[in-house]
Amino acid sequence: MPRFERKALMDKFQDMKRRRIPIVGGGAGTGLSAKCEEEGGIDLIVIYNSGRYRMAGRGSLSGVLAYGNANEIVVEMAREVLPVTKKTPVLAGVNGTDPFCLFDPFLDQLKAMGFSGIQNFPTVGLIDGVFRANLEETGMSYGLEVDLIRLARSKDMLTTPYVFNAAEAEAMAKAGADIIVCHLGLTTGGSIGSKTSLKLADCPALVDDWAEAALKVNKDAIIIVHGGPVSMPSDAQFILSNTKNCHGFYGASSMERLPTEIALVEQTKAFKALSF
Repeated sequence: MPRFERKALMDKFQDMKRRRIPIVGGGAGTGLSAKCEEEGGIDLIVIYNSGRYRMAGRGSLSGVLAYGNANEIVVEMAREVLPVTKKTPVLAGVNGTDPFCLFDPFLDQLKAMGFSGIQNFPTVGLIDGVFRANLEETGMSYGLEVDLIRLARSKDMLTTPYVFNAAEAEAMAKAGADIIVCHLGLTTGGSIGSKTSLKLADCPALVDDWAEAALKVNKDAIIIVHGGPVSMPSDAQFILSNTKNCHGFYGASSMERLPTEIALVEQTKAFKALSF
C-alpha cells in the first residue's frame, strides 16, 4: 500500500475538526479486521501486538507483558495488514521503552514498509503503583515514549500517542504529537474485557482536562478518546456530546473484538436454530 504523507493527513483531519466531523481510528489485529474497517470508512488504522493477542482470545493487556517482542510483532503484522489496505493510512504501535531497539533506523524501516505514522504502544502509561515507579526509576520511563514521538515527528511521520493524564498530554504536545489520544483504561465489555473501569459519566471532565493541557501547548492539537467505558458507539457519542474539546474516537477492542464476538455468537446461534 502507499504511505500517506503527514501533511496531507493533517490537512484532512484539521478540516474534519473545523467541520465538526468526528475522526475515527481503529486497531486491527488481522488483515480481515483492517479490510472491514476500511470498507466501513475508517479514517486511520493502527496495528500493534495487542491486536494480535485480543483476536487470539487473549486480553489486550497481554501486549504489555513479556509474551513476545512487540516491535518485531508489528513488523510481522504489517505483512498481513498493509497489503490489504488501499486507501487508509496505517500506523505502527512502537514500544518506545525497548532497550534493544535502535529507533532511528527502526522508524525508517517502518516508513519504508508503508506505515504512515506511529503510536506509543505497548506503553508504560497503563502501569501504575510501585511497579510504575520502579520502571521510571530504572530507565524504562514514559519519557522514552515522549522521545519516540519527538523522533517520529522529526521524520515527518503522523503521531497519535496515548496519554493518561494532563502532564503527559502536555509533554506529548511539546514533542510535536499530531493527535492526542486520551486513554481511559482497558476497554470494558465482551468475554475478555475489563470489569474495573472509570464511570462513563466521569470521563468527559477528564478528557477536557487533558485536552486543555495539550491545547495550551498547541492550539491546533487534535484530541480523541479511547478505552475504558467508551466501548460502543453510544458511549463515544456521549463523550463527544459532553466535552468541549474532543474531536473523535479511537477504538481497538471496541472496533474489532467486540463486533466479532457479537457476530460470531449470533451467527452460530442462528445456524444451531436450523431444523429439518
